Amino acid sequence: MAATKTMTVSQALVEFLGHQWTVDGEHRERTIAGMFGIFGHGNVAGIGQALKQYNVDEPELMPYYQARNEQAMVHQSVGYARMHRRRGTYASAASVGPGATNLLTGAALATTNRLPALLLPSDTFATRVADPVLQQLEQPWDIGLTVNDAFRPVSKFFDRVQRPEQLFSIALSAMRVLTDPAETGAVTIALPEDVQAETFEVPLQFLQDREWHIRRPRPEREALARAVEVIRNAKNPMIIAGGGVLYSSAEQQLQALVEQTGIPVGTSQAGGGVLDWDHAQNLGGVGATGTLAANRIAGEADVIIGIGTRYSDFTTASRTAFQNPDVKFVNINVASFDAYKHGSQLPVIADAREAITELIDALQGFRITEEYARSIAEAKASWDADVDKAFAPSKLALPGQPEIIGAVQESTAPEDVIIQAAGSLPGDLQKLWRVRDPLGYHVEYAFSCMGYEIAGGIGAKRGLDAVGDDRDVVIMVGDGSYLMLNSELVTAVAEGIKVIIVLIQNHGYASIGHLSETVGSQRFGTWYREYDEEQKNFQGEQILPVDLAMNARSYGLDVIEVEPGENSIEDLKKAMATAKASDKSTFIHINSDPLIYAPDGAGWWDVPVSETATLESTNTAREEYLKQQAFQRPLLG
Repeated sequence: MAATKTMTVSQALVEFLGHQWTVDGEHRERTIAGMFGIFGHGNVAGIGQALKQYNVDEPELMPYYQARNEQAMVHQSVGYARMHRRRGTYASAASVGPGATNLLTGAALATTNRLPALLLPSDTFATRVADPVLQQLEQPWDIGLTVNDAFRPVSKFFDRVQRPEQLFSIALSAMRVLTDPAETGAVTIALPEDVQAETFEVPLQFLQDREWHIRRPRPEREALARAVEVIRNAKNPMIIAGGGVLYSSAEQQLQALVEQTGIPVGTSQAGGGVLDWDHAQNLGGVGATGTLAANRIAGEADVIIGIGTRYSDFTTASRTAFQNPDVKFVNINVASFDAYKHGSQLPVIADAREAITELIDALQGFRITEEYARSIAEAKASWDADVDKAFAPSKLALPGQPEIIGAVQESTAPEDVIIQAAGSLPGDLQKLWRVRDPLGYHVEYAFSCMGYEIAGGIGAKRGLDAVGDDRDVVIMVGDGSYLMLNSELVTAVAEGIKVIIVLIQNHGYASIGHLSETVGSQRFGTWYREYDEEQKNFQGEQILPVDLAMNARSYGLDVIEVEPGENSIEDLKKAMATAKASDKSTFIHINSDPLIYAPDGAGWWDVPVSETATLESTNTAREEYLKQQAFQRPLLG
């Protein structure tokens, strides 16, 4: 009879997670590097007790870290996972009810970004012996329904441990999904508070080290051959590189392919860093917030080779980016769901690195024409000049965001990591940031979650620290996103995690303000202003007496305030130098003019405009919308 150990469900789960390993070729690391937790009555006697017990008996087994917000725990996990190319993450334990549901936004972000995160929300009593309990949702048409059922649509795996014996199959299934490149995302195991503390006999085999090997499937010969034939016959091929290239560690193979063939590359937000910005074939971001160079070439391309991209509406410019009437799509992706997008008849279901390696051999002797190469070089040179102009000193008292980005860029080392997620910054960064390292560009733009920046940046720094990488993490954030979720700064202070936060204060929602103008809504509700009782709105001139620098200082951070004036950009550079030289987290506050925009990349985003309105601005916007909408196409390739 197999040897067993008497344990609670929580103790068994914690010990199990501490023995899981991800293996990717010769690389081996812990799948679950540690656990974040905020305790309440739902988990303090279960997961909380187990973590404390192992902290005393075996402290290296499952390191515990505090957090200040449940959503932020998942964001930290995602930031860590991206730095580790999806090979490691964290678990997040929350109490029942509001603690559990606070995880939902983080779960949606992880799943949308295809990045692993393990969620352990507590649940109400499985026995229902004390029914209803505090914070229990009651629905008379389904008594078994709990708030945790809300995780089902935002998780790649969901299950609930109703009986202790179920833990074995549930935990193993959860690990399978976490380590599957085609399926990974948020993995949720709901833990009823009574079951967490129940004992049962656990086979020692369940608690032993277990390795999960990352699958790197090679392309099928016939599928690859069809794709190669189409590429060889192309006049103006173009590659769209997504995050899958980085998660597969395929940037070197991609560089070899494009240098051999001359095929240009446009990147999605997740694909930033696949090539250095000054590489001859790198045209920068493509799509709604892409560069003019990438969008110009994309508009004429007759073959689009998508590698590791999910083709979001920003990447396709809401299906207006690719205007060649005969365009075909070769979609290389480890997930068939993405490989078949846009009706492609040329899906190649494979790991990015394996597929690119085989393409290098299969495309020997193929190279784009000199005429096409000149067109690519001209487009790139023209755009680079536009960026130089955007970065040029203006001496304005309130500099624009592009100039601020340029100053931060100049102040960073090539390997430093820029973190962003929401607002106008992702678009400006995709156009302007000159990426010089595969891990140097970390913009969460699948869910574009306001509030991700600080928590995700701390998670990214954890990921770097875990492997002894001391590069700096620079978090750029607007005041709107900062106000959404800034409490994790306390976590950075508590653990001595160094990040640099550059807060751009523009007194409102800059991105949505601009979008509001384009759809004819006149920036309504997007300024931070005192309420005008007479006009019944917030559109007045009196800005709020909010001091975000003081807020950051109250958390215990070093704070540098850049005063408005003609020297503000030079002062920002000095502040960055001070922050980089410090071994502590530094918060840099700078004011900006939100009405100074980055160069136009000729991308479009489909945001429907009201068909009828009494506002002239809305009617004018509707006319422009219909003109742009006429360029949309089904993109059947």
